[in-house]
Amino acid sequence: MAEDTKDNTVCPAPVRLAFRVSYLGSRFFGSQMQAASRTVEGEFVAACQRLSLFDDWREAGFQFAGRTDRGVHACGQVAAFSTRVPERAARTINTRLPPDCWCTGFAEVPPEFHPRYDARSRTYRYYYPAPPGDIAAMNRASALFCGTHNFTNFARVRDKNPFRKVLFCEVRTEDGFVFFEVTAESFLWHQVRSMATALLRVGNGEASEDSVRELLEGPAERPLQPAPAEGLVLWDTDVGISLTPLEARERSSKFLDHLRSHHALMEKVCGTLLTR
Repeated sequence: MAEDTKDNTVCPAPVRLAFRVSYLGSRFFGSQMQAASRTVEGEFVAACQRLSLFDDWREAGFQFAGRTDRGVHACGQVAAFSTRVPERAARTINTRLPPDCWCTGFAEVPPEFHPRYDARSRTYRYYYPAPPGDIAAMNRASALFCGTHNFTNFARVRDKNPFRKVLFCEVRTEDGFVFFEVTAESFLWHQVRSMATALLRVGNGEASEDSVRELLEGPAERPLQPAPAEGLVLWDTDVGISLTPLEARERSSKFLDHLRSHHALMEKVCGTLLTR
């Protein structure tokens, strides 16, 4: 519905949009907006303001589905905001985002849509830098996480409820890499990375498969040391909507291709230095 302004011109009513967001977390100080640090939310809001999609992010109801720590990546983050120019938003959002952040889908959603509170589940993947010795044992141990458990020994709980319901958990291989995938209704701070540590200990023979059960059922101890953030990807956030695909800007594609080439070169250089 359109709105009349003071000079009687017709102004379109705000439309709420949801976007699926990908980012490489290496150069961000986390996703949550911070005044003095580069963050995903900060870059996203700045891009929207440069495109005149909204002036004030609070009035636009700008929200992300959740927070990721410094160095954590995503291909399934969800952002939402309201704008009076939805067509422009979908058409141009990737032209103003930095190369290490881009949108891959969008949808018009109800005015009350909140990506955090409407999320049914979240899925993370943790990629290990080197193949563990016993992947089968890791996979068997990962099944122990399924169900509702007290994750005090796997997270920084603080004043949160330590019980979380895990819907799916598995260890698999892909293109020579071993990864741990987990889906839950919600997660605690550092929970996934600490779960990844527990499974790696099993895979390397440093702990038994049943050690996972002992940590879930045993008394509260000092939480496990989280695995490094660089291996963690927010894989998906299920908010119950169907998205229209968006193509990443060519600048983002070139940026990622350059990184891949650089790391391939450094792998060769490091190998040569070690064997020289």
